Amino acid sequence: MTPMKPDPLLADALVEAARNLNAAVDSMRFAAPVSHVYNPLDYAWAPNELYLRRYGASRKRVIFVGMNPGPFGMVQTGVPFGEIDTVRDWLGLEAEVGRPVTENPKRPIEGFDCTRSEVSGRRLWGLFRERFGSPEAFFAEHYVANYCPLAFFDGGRNLTPDKLPVAESAPLEAACDAHLRRVVELLEPEWVIGVGVWAEGRARAALAGTPVQFGRVLHPSPASPAANRGWSPAATKQLLEQGVWAA
Repeated sequence: MTPMKPDPLLADALVEAARNLNAAVDSMRFAAPVSHVYNPLDYAWAPNELYLRRYGASRKRVIFVGMNPGPFGMVQTGVPFGEIDTVRDWLGLEAEVGRPVTENPKRPIEGFDCTRSEVSGRRLWGLFRERFGSPEAFFAEHYVANYCPLAFFDGGRNLTPDKLPVAESAPLEAACDAHLRRVVELLEPEWVIGVGVWAEGRARAALAGTPVQFGRVLHPSPASPAANRGWSPAATKQLLEQGVWAA
């Protein structure tokens, strides 16, 4: 794929899609054991919009799709897998981050002042940085998105959206499916790569009948023993074997 010139109208459409997703999910309510819900598309909109406009304004060959925001990544920065040092120092993005209406005292929002590192984001973006060198080289053909924009907590414990009951997950997935379809319609990728099994499954369900090819990489979470044994070489091997990347 020949890198395309930035298209401001495409960026506008991505921003509109994100605003629509924000509106769709922001009024949703979730019962116990969920104690707090964070929506970075709301209180961390400013850095999210910067990311969309700077790095989403051209067609892509590959879209990586994650599950949902991590507590020290997108929850703090508004950027998918948004480990703070990476977002600020490699992607060159920083903007004001507000606070959710109901803040979890065990998971405070500190924005770019947060000193904790999101391991999954550090691993994911670290691989891209190692392989491509610059953000411009990576985003010439690639993009990173999250399927679900919401983070869920049971007190200090992170809850993933796959643990929600069907009555709550069905409307959430309907909104997220519609958003992912719109992103794919705009960016026209050849490949959609799930970061983890659940994200791949949701992408396949949302995009059934579209001409994209699907793949998966091991989730970079520190909760995964396989990821802790060497996530970067394992993910690279998967992408090479699936034909997403060339040796």
